[in-house]
Amino acid sequence: MNAPDPEQAKILYEQRQRRISDAVALAPTDRVPTILFGMFWHARQAGMTVREAMSDYDRLGTALRDAVLDLQPDAFAPVHQLAAIGPTMALMGYRQLKWPGHGTADDTSYQYIDREYMSADEYDEYIEDPSYFNMTKLLPRVADAFAPLAALPQYGGTMHLRLVHSTRSFRDPALARGIERLAQAGEEMERAFAASARVHQELAGLGFPLGQGPSSHAPYDYFADYMRGSKGAMLDMFRRKDKLLAAMERAVPLITRATIAAGKAHPCKLIFFPMHWGLDGFMSPAQFKTFFWPQLRRVLISVIDAGLVPLVLWEGDVTSRLETIADIPRGKAIYWFERTDLARAKEVLGDVVCLRGNVPASMLATGSPQEVTDFCRHLFRTAGKGGGFILDGAVGVPDEARPENVRAMFRSVHEFGRYD
Repeated sequence: MNAPDPEQAKILYEQRQRRISDAVALAPTDRVPTILFGMFWHARQAGMTVREAMSDYDRLGTALRDAVLDLQPDAFAPVHQLAAIGPTMALMGYRQLKWPGHGTADDTSYQYIDREYMSADEYDEYIEDPSYFNMTKLLPRVADAFAPLAALPQYGGTMHLRLVHSTRSFRDPALARGIERLAQAGEEMERAFAASARVHQELAGLGFPLGQGPSSHAPYDYFADYMRGSKGAMLDMFRRKDKLLAAMERAVPLITRATIAAGKAHPCKLIFFPMHWGLDGFMSPAQFKTFFWPQLRRVLISVIDAGLVPLVLWEGDVTSRLETIADIPRGKAIYWFERTDLARAKEVLGDVVCLRGNVPASMLATGSPQEVTDFCRHLFRTAGKGGGFILDGAVGVPDEARPENVRAMFRSVHEFGRYD
């Protein structure tokens, strides 16, 4: 379509942003809004491999722009922060992912390596001083460039002349090399962010707001994903219940402060919370009420109180948890469901949170445009009834999605996603 003039673009920008904010607030709006979220789908439509997308920042930006102009969403999620990370990880010697050229094929998405990065007997060290543990134990296990940090002194108990004496720790040439390596990685990441900012500014000038800000974590996922590993954290619920709960208690304010600081500094106030382990099949409802929801709820409430909007992606199925997760302030968050029946979610949560989702990834990848259209119509009649709904794929647009199916999903809101 032809680019709007600046005044038209400003009007479109405000309309789209208001459409989303009204949906979040459960207020009347003219039609169902959409947000474009994807990782490498945009790049593949532009003829790029995953490896190219992870390193060619400007071309990736062009792919995002072209996808937004084609699909006409009400907002879009940044793509560079998810995809354009290959060169930076290589400079760091990053170990928590495999990616093209570093463990996976050129056109295969990166893969997280689920393993134990903190041993069970290290809980006490984390609980005593989380920052020191992360700097000197966890980070050196995560990336080669952090390895020299293992020799840093514990500054929580170091003052006055001992602070002066501690400078001896920095004489190690390995530490200087590590810091220089991190500086190079930081410069590379800044180049990716600069390319991201350019395309975001261009799209804003064409009338498209950002639809996602910084990301955060559930406290349980913080340990299960990044420290203890999935197996370790699951066993800890039985073998080390008190240690796990105490560690999460220490982590909650740290996660909260970091999330709010990042959200305040970002132009988009939708804070992305992907949920990984608090799902049906991974823990019982009783375990969810002990190890997952109370800690997550504290983070969510603090984020809401700071004027930010939690965007919680409940991956998998959480049908048995719907009544529990309804305990948050009304009209202040988005719950994005991958597999949970949105008609049932609407019954339980429709007066509490804005729902988002959930055209199946399998349908977008292997179905027909008519199947997608029919499914969207069903979502509008159920999850969209009365407002408070954002249309999206179950986990956004999968990398393998057929372009005609993606276009059918985004076109549906204009054809029959309007409210009488």
